[in-house]
Amino acid sequence: MINTRITELLNIKYPIIQGGMAWIATHELAAAVSEAGGLGIIAAGNASGEYVREEIRKLRDKTDKPFGVNIMLMSSYAEDIVDIICDERIPVVTTGAGNPGKYIERFKKLGIKVIPVVPTVSLAQRLEKLGVDAVIVEGTEAGGHIGELTTMALVPQVCDAVKIPVIAAGGIADSRGLVAALALGADGVQVGTRFVCSKEAKVHVNYKDQIIKAKDRDAIVTGRSTGHPVRVLKNKFTRQYLEVEKTQGPEALEGMGTGRLKLAVVDGDVDNGSVMCGQIAGLITEIKSCKDIIDDMFKEAEVVLHRLSSLKGGEDNE
Repeated sequence: MINTRITELLNIKYPIIQGGMAWIATHELAAAVSEAGGLGIIAAGNASGEYVREEIRKLRDKTDKPFGVNIMLMSSYAEDIVDIICDERIPVVTTGAGNPGKYIERFKKLGIKVIPVVPTVSLAQRLEKLGVDAVIVEGTEAGGHIGELTTMALVPQVCDAVKIPVIAAGGIADSRGLVAALALGADGVQVGTRFVCSKEAKVHVNYKDQIIKAKDRDAIVTGRSTGHPVRVLKNKFTRQYLEVEKTQGPEALEGMGTGRLKLAVVDGDVDNGSVMCGQIAGLITEIKSCKDIIDDMFKEAEVVLHRLSSLKGGEDNE
């Protein structure tokens, strides 16, 4: 068993959090991850507060294990969602696309753990001072909206800079990524793309198939010129988007991506939709249950750790 500060903080069996992926991280997926021993996350995305409340209550019908809600702070519904999270006494909140500072005191008074996603050392330090419980350090290998620093480079720098627990994200889909994250100093991992290809993820089969078929260079970045880069699988839409970005500039891109994620996730149009996923997609070759994904990852991690320990023992005996 791999016990860390994250398993203690969140009262979970395994130090693994499911990513808060809009349109993907529904109550079905979150409940399955929590039941399997991780921390399932409902993604609020740009949904209304009442939608999120309904998702929370559906999840509680499926599990009594700890779970969380991810708030996209740029959403026009963010304030409503904060109210509902407080009303429902959610155990954990993860945040993205902004600074949760103005909500932290309110959450803390209710005993709600606050774990923001950070792409830089400076933001991690600033949020630690504001009282967050941990940080999710996400490298550019991740799917969806990304920063510029890699997981390998960013995680140890944040670990050295803060005293709160660090959760590594971006490019982690199996036991090797888990062990690497722990070696970098992280207390746990956040996994997104691997859970998209789970039996419980209510994602169109076409979306899952695209990830299963993806090769190592198929996950590309669009929108760098806008200041809001996004990692997706290349398709007809990305070719059009990149051509407009190249020939007409970032101003011409406004509104071009609106509704594209839903088009792919819900409707299954993987040619004209946005198939967000991480660079790790090339490692994913099958659909498995969340329980099998998590159990296999941690069982295999113990084997890897034992092998590394044996190598260390051999060196000591030389």
